Amino acid sequence: MKHFIFTLFSLLTVLSNASAQKIFHFEEGLGVGPCHQYGREALYTDQLAYQLYNGTLLKPQDGNTLTKTAKGEEVKWRTVKADSTHRLRGDSFSNGYVYLTYQSDKEQTAILTVAGHDMLFFNGVPRGGDMYRYGWMNLPVRLKKGTNEIYARVARFGRFGGITANLTFPEKPVFMDTKDITMPDVVPSLKNDSLWIGLVIANTGPKSLSGLQIKGIVSGKEVSTNIPAVQAMALRKVGFVVNGSGQQVGKHDVAVTLMQGGKAIDQKTVSIQVVEENKQYSRTFISDLDGSVQYYGVSPQLKSDSKEQPALFFSVHGAEVQAISQARAYKPKDWGVVVAPTNRRPRGFNWEDWGRMDALEVLEIAKKKFNPDPAKIYLTGHSMGGHGTWFLGATYPEKWAAIAPSAGYPTLSSYGSHDGVIPDSAGSPVEAILLRASNPSNVLALTSNYKNLGIYIAHGDADKTVPVTYARQMREILSKFHRDFSYYEHIGGEHWYGDISVDWPPIFNFFSWHSIPKDTAVNAIDFTTANPGISSKMRWATIHQQISALKYSRVQLALNKKDNKISGTTNNVALLGLDLGAFPVGANVKIILDSLGSIDYQVKAANETIFLTKDNGWKMTETPSKKHKGVLRNGTLKDPFRNRVVFVYGTGGSKEEAGWALEKAKFDAESWYYRGNGAVDIVADKDFSPANYKDRGVILYGNKDTNAAWEVLLKDCPVDVSKGKINVGNKQFSGDLAAYFVWPRADSDIASVAVITGTSKKGFQAANANQYFSGGSGFPDLMIFSMDMLKEGVKEVKMAGFFGNDWSVEKGEFVNNE
Repeated sequence: MKHFIFTLFSLLTVLSNASAQKIFHFEEGLGVGPCHQYGREALYTDQLAYQLYNGTLLKPQDGNTLTKTAKGEEVKWRTVKADSTHRLRGDSFSNGYVYLTYQSDKEQTAILTVAGHDMLFFNGVPRGGDMYRYGWMNLPVRLKKGTNEIYARVARFGRFGGITANLTFPEKPVFMDTKDITMPDVVPSLKNDSLWIGLVIANTGPKSLSGLQIKGIVSGKEVSTNIPAVQAMALRKVGFVVNGSGQQVGKHDVAVTLMQGGKAIDQKTVSIQVVEENKQYSRTFISDLDGSVQYYGVSPQLKSDSKEQPALFFSVHGAEVQAISQARAYKPKDWGVVVAPTNRRPRGFNWEDWGRMDALEVLEIAKKKFNPDPAKIYLTGHSMGGHGTWFLGATYPEKWAAIAPSAGYPTLSSYGSHDGVIPDSAGSPVEAILLRASNPSNVLALTSNYKNLGIYIAHGDADKTVPVTYARQMREILSKFHRDFSYYEHIGGEHWYGDISVDWPPIFNFFSWHSIPKDTAVNAIDFTTANPGISSKMRWATIHQQISALKYSRVQLALNKKDNKISGTTNNVALLGLDLGAFPVGANVKIILDSLGSIDYQVKAANETIFLTKDNGWKMTETPSKKHKGVLRNGTLKDPFRNRVVFVYGTGGSKEEAGWALEKAKFDAESWYYRGNGAVDIVADKDFSPANYKDRGVILYGNKDTNAAWEVLLKDCPVDVSKGKINVGNKQFSGDLAAYFVWPRADSDIASVAVITGTSKKGFQAANANQYFSGGSGFPDLMIFSMDMLKEGVKEVKMAGFFGNDWSVEKGEFVNNE
C-alpha cells in the first residue's frame, strides 16, 4: 500500500506539471548508511556495490539490514521523504545510498537529474554524479517497462544537504542544454571574430551522432563549426565559434542552431556580453588537455603612457568562486594585469592535478597575450586558492617572484573536504606504496622550495572556515629558515572580509619589492620534488629521474663562477641535468656531487646542458632517452589524462564485457565533464588507429581478450590481463581481479596509456570507481586488487608499485600481499 501511495503521489506531481515539460519528482525513497568509504586515495570500500556486483543485494525495504559496521551494529534501510522543495534529507544515508524506483508503463527515454550525490547506479549501470548540487547534470536514460531502480551514492551531510531527483521526458531526441555554458566576453579593443563558446549536447537516441555542426549568429554574422561525435544516450560539452566583432557595449543575442546533414535539429538563444574598456572580462580558449573550451578571468591594467612591460598577478580562486568573480575582486592596477584561471571548475581539483595543469596552461596564455616582464610574475589566491598558492608556489618556485596566500591551508592531508583527506600514515607496505603516489600533494615536504620566494601570508583571525592556525603553522615553519616573508592577521576578519581579503594594498606593495632573477644570477639552489613528471626544474638544475619513484628527491647545489665549480648534495636523484649557461664557452668546470669524486668538463657551447647519472658515483651520460621515465612522462595512472586524451573501449568478449567497457567509458566521461568542465572523444577499439590519434593520451577499457587496441598499444608491456588471470613479469594472479596501470605509448615521446581492466565481469565491475578524478588522490603505476577489496579494504590489494626508469618490472618497486 505504501508503494502504491508513493507512486500515486508522484503521478500527481507529474500531472500538476503537465502544462510545462512533463516532470516526475521523486518524493519518497529508502536511505542506508554508512556503508562506503571513498577518499583521496586509490583504496575504497563499498558494501552496497560489493553486493550489487555479486548479485547478493536484496531489494531494499524499510527496516531491512544491508550490512554491519566494524562494531557489529546493523546498518538498516530507512524510509526518507522529500520536503516542500522535493529534497530528500536524513541522517540515515550519510556515507550511504538513497534507493529510488520509477514504474514505467513502457520502454521510453527520459532525462534523469539528481543533485547532491557522488554517482549513481541506474538499473545497475554507473552514471556521473552532482555532488555540489549544481542541478545541470541531466543524464539521458532508457527506462525499461516495469520497475527502474536507482541507487544514488551520497557522502556526508545527508540531513543538511540531501538530494533531489527528477525525471523529465524530452520533446526532442537531440537537444542543446545551455544551463552549463562556458561563455567569453567581447572586449572592444581585442580580437573578437573567433570566440569559443562551450555548451552541452544531449543525445537521447540509440545511436552515436556524428556529422554535426553548430551555427552561431551574432548581429547577422554567421560562423559554422564542425563538432565531434556524441555517444548514444549521453551528453557532451562541445565548442563552437562566434564572431563578436563590431558590437556595442551591452548584451547581444547569439542565435545557436544545431545542424546535421544541413538540417536544423535544435535551436537556442544565448547572450554574449560586450564589456566596457578597463572592466574585468572573461576569455575562452581550447585546452590541450582534452580539446574542451575553458576560460580565464582578467582584471586589465590601467592604461598608461609607460613603455615598461606590465607585471602579471596570477590569482587562484577559492571553492565555489568563478574565475571572473575572482578577477572582479581586484581593482585595475597601474603596473600590472590580474589573470585568474578556473581550476577547471569552481571546485575542480583543489589546484592540484588538472587544476594545476589548467593554471600552467593559462599562465602560458597570459604570458603570450600580455607580454609581462618575465621578472615580475606573482602568485596569490584565497581559501582553496590560498592552498593553490602554497601548492603552486612550492611545486614551481622558479615561476614566481613572490607569492601571497590568503586564508589558505597548506595540504589536503590536513584540511577536510567533500572528497575527504589524504591519510597521513599507512597501515601496511601496500598502503604505503599507494600513499606514496600522493607525495606531490604534500606541501609541507616541499617548504624548502620557498627559500628564494618572497611570501606574504594573510588571514582573518576570526576565520571559522579555514582556521587561522594554518597560517600560524606556516609562519612557524618559515621562521626557522626563511628570511623574506611577511605575516598579517586581519583583526576580526572572518573567512571573507571584503575584496581586501585578496586586493590588499600591502600585498601589492610587497610584490613590488620582488623580482625573478635570471637563472645565471642564481648561485645556490635548494629544490625538492616528488615527481619529475610534475616538477623537475629549478633554475639551472633539472632532476630527470629518481632512484625510488615518487619518494622525495632533493638537490642542494652551489655554483661558483670565480672557481668554475658546481658542488653540492643530492638525495634520491638518479639522473641530473645542469645548464652551464653561467660559464663562458671554453671554461673548465669542476663538478663535485655527494663527495663522490669530481667531474671535469670543458664548456663547448653557450647555454649548454650536460647530464649526469648516479651509478656507484656520478658520471657523464647522454641526453636522457624520451622512451624512459623523465620530465615528459614519469608514470602514475593519472598522467595519460592529458594530451587531448581519448577513451578507447573494448567491443570484444561477451555481451556483458563489451557493455561494461562502453558504460565505464561513458561514466568516466560524465565524471570528467562534471569535475573538469571536460570533453573527451570516446572511440571503439575497432575504430582506433594510432596514426589518427598521434601523441594523444589514451584510456583503454577492457583486457587483452576484449579490447583490440591492446595489441597495438601494449604490445611490449610486461602486464598482461586476460580472462581469469593477470601476469606481471614472471608473477601471476588469478581470480576475479581488477587492475589500473599506466604504460608509455611506444609511438610517442609524450603520451601514455592508462588501462582500466579486469579478468572477468566482477573484476571489471570492481574497477568502476573513479577516485582518480579526486584532486590530490594518488595512484601508482600499477595496482591489482580483487572484488573483495570493496568489502575488506587494503588486504585485498594483490600488488601495487612503480615501474623502473626504463619501464621494466625488474628495475621497479612493487609490493604484494601474496
